[in-house]
Amino acid sequence: MSFQKILLVQTAYLGDVILTTPLIRAIKQVFPDSQLDVLVIPQTAGALANNPHIDQTILFDKRGQKRTAFKNVLQILKARRHELAFSPHSSLTTGLLIRLAGIPTRVGFNRNPIRFFLTHKAPVPSDGLTIEKYLKLLSFFSDQTFSIQTQLFPSEEDREKADRLWRQVDAQRPTIALAPGSVWPTKRWPAEYYAQLVALLKKRFNLIFIGSGDERELCQQIIDQAKAQQALNLAGRLSILQSAAVIEKCDLMICNDSGAMHIANAVQTDVFAFFGPTVRRFGFFPFRDEDWVFEVPDLYCRPCGKHGHHECPEDHFRCMLEIKPQTVWQKVKEKFKVSA
Repeated sequence: MSFQKILLVQTAYLGDVILTTPLIRAIKQVFPDSQLDVLVIPQTAGALANNPHIDQTILFDKRGQKRTAFKNVLQILKARRHELAFSPHSSLTTGLLIRLAGIPTRVGFNRNPIRFFLTHKAPVPSDGLTIEKYLKLLSFFSDQTFSIQTQLFPSEEDREKADRLWRQVDAQRPTIALAPGSVWPTKRWPAEYYAQLVALLKKRFNLIFIGSGDERELCQQIIDQAKAQQALNLAGRLSILQSAAVIEKCDLMICNDSGAMHIANAVQTDVFAFFGPTVRRFGFFPFRDEDWVFEVPDLYCRPCGKHGHHECPEDHFRCMLEIKPQTVWQKVKEKFKVSA
């Protein structure tokens, strides 16, 4: 079966887009002569820049004037005349777009609401890594086994900026990146815990804070509280791929269940991640051998939601408060063979 023009739709969060990169690569392996377009939102498009497997990135600004954006994107898709569409994302909007665009072969998961718009419905996997679930969408066309390694492609300019910033760190010390932010407040390990951990780390490690512009104040608050003024606060100063180029040079990323975790996995930097309201069985966990997840197992209220909440529904926040800074410090010492 041959397809000349293929569309992949992934209009969810940054982490979801990064977790889709193995599927993007695998589609081009199965259909090497095809043209592959990817539809994403503007906020995540930077993650796909320079990706050699993508012919065109199409933007759908669904967080703005959604109705107008829908009409504009639909016109683009009709003009592109795709023959095959993949959608790891299962929203009603995605289903409508690929159906109204007249794409004859439409592949996604057999779950509501998108299943009503699909021609090929893959069973919904109950557990396992999300990357592996996404790759199952290719099972209709290939029985190959594909790599699960995610990918980002910083440009030479991105790497040069990372190199310039790197001149500010002590080359004799290991370097740890920290990303204390998250879109969802309950997915954030407490700022005061980050500060206590940073106070322990600052004498032995270079520390670099990563995050969005909205998280810059949070990062600075942690730095100030820990009296770690030598730490670099790069939150809000870097693009997605510039962040990737910096994280790639680090020895460890310490972060929440967030986009930063997925960036670190994509550039193959080890991850220590905090999972509070979310759990690994959702599939969005760090997957490399040296990665580690801190969590409170067997807590009656976990998980409380797929994305977390603005406040703890049980009003105790035990899922994060019971992960103590000293526990994390001990794990860091083990990793870097620090004796005291």
